[in-house]
Amino acid sequence: MFRSTLTAIVLAATYFGTASAFTGDATWFHPGLGACGAVSVDSDLVVALSPSQYANGAHCFQHILVQVNGKSVDATVVDLCPGCASGSIDLSPSAFQRLASLDVGRIHNVNWNFE
Repeated sequence: MFRSTLTAIVLAATYFGTASAFTGDATWFHPGLGACGAVSVDSDLVVALSPSQYANGAHCFQHILVQVNGKSVDATVVDLCPGCASGSIDLSPSAFQRLASLDVGRIHNVNWNFE
């Protein structure tokens, strides 16, 4: 009985661990007073989430790890991106530049997850 319960717990942890992985586009914005109630500036490593991932503020101040093309950035959730599709994110200039030049404007197929 113990072994089957332990197996169920491990499987559930694996399932829920992968459920928090997302893929979408990354764009950039100039932050200010965000939906989470904090003021951020361009040099802060912050992110705005789509309405479905923002979840009415449930993830405010949580960190996400964004990865693409062998590069990554850790960003803090501070805002809502009403125009972002599910899985897509809006990064501060500083966070975006860790992944690509601002001139790119949009990075397709970034992977990210809650830390």
